[in-house]
Amino acid sequence: MRLLHTSDWHVGRTFHGADLLAEQESVLGYLADIVAEERVDVVLVSGDIYDRAVPSAEAVRVAANALARLRAAGASLVITPGNHDSAARLGAFAEFAAAGGLHLCTSVARLHEPVLLADAHGPVACYGIPYLEPEPARHALGVPEARGHTGVLGEAMRRIRADLAERAQGTRSVVLAHAFVTGGEASDSERTISVGGVEQVPGAVFDGVDYVALGHLHGPQRLAEHLRYSGSPLAYSFSEAAHHKSVWLADLDAGGLAEVWRRELPVPRRLATAEGDLEDLLSAPEYEDLARCYLSVTLTDQVRPLDAMRRLRERFPHAVHLDWRPAGGSTEPLRYAEAVRGRSDVEITGGFLEDCRGAAPNEREAALLTVALEQAGKADPEQDGEPR
Repeated sequence: MRLLHTSDWHVGRTFHGADLLAEQESVLGYLADIVAEERVDVVLVSGDIYDRAVPSAEAVRVAANALARLRAAGASLVITPGNHDSAARLGAFAEFAAAGGLHLCTSVARLHEPVLLADAHGPVACYGIPYLEPEPARHALGVPEARGHTGVLGEAMRRIRADLAERAQGTRSVVLAHAFVTGGEASDSERTISVGGVEQVPGAVFDGVDYVALGHLHGPQRLAEHLRYSGSPLAYSFSEAAHHKSVWLADLDAGGLAEVWRRELPVPRRLATAEGDLEDLLSAPEYEDLARCYLSVTLTDQVRPLDAMRRLRERFPHAVHLDWRPAGGSTEPLRYAEAVRGRSDVEITGGFLEDCRGAAPNEREAALLTVALEQAGKADPEQDGEPR
């Protein structure tokens, strides 16, 4: 049996305000091409199909089309919800969907009941563990003494191993789980799953099965031969610019896990960063290739340029993030008390403006500030004998 492991689609997510649905539809369509080329039997999707619990109609359309293409390419699908998904919404009509080869494993109470598949060597039991929020999960699992992610995932795996032990000898096993396993490397785009406790769980929690398809972390990672993150199919933060987005392909033979290899995914739009003075960025020929990238820019001008993002987008239409760090600027924060001691209101407001943009107010601006401060003083409620 050949498996394709993917996760963290986050359909409907934006990138610094830029709509990604077209890019998501493109790269998810490529998964169907891999299924056909590699003759994949089962696609495993380990959570975070959507980016929010109530996705938009367009996000639902993109995800539904992707799933339909995967099924049409010849693969059955096994899906579990992640921390961004609504398990109840994702699992609606699960029993009807299973008849068409789409298996939605969204029930905490039934996580030990596998999707049973078979190949020439016999049965393969696929267990889907929905994302387990520790507090509600420990009650749903009937283990109120369980603590944190390790406690509830430990109970989930205990139930799975117990079910597996009662099945025919030689039954191979696959587990889908959405969790932060110790040793995994995070990026800036994952939402924390730590609520009053430690979010990481040891990899040993998942011992005893042939392959564990993990979701949650967005970089492809191998924690052990049988324990892997596929990562997200697209980069969702500039911290992922160096990631090689991919899926894992895994073969099961009569003895269990036989081989695992990686297929890289296309990059619809590359991520890049640039740093320098605004005028240089707008004119230097070496930046020409960045016009096609999602771009994060750090400006080093001594004075903060006016309308910088609009000007940048004239050359770099996909610039999405802007920072300003003047060259040679101080990195030491100044305490508020030190910043205002012995200074008039006009001096304080002028100093604030200089800190924000790197240049003191000119004569016209200083006059406007003086008028504004005078008007504020006349309207001060304290002058009427009332407290501020």
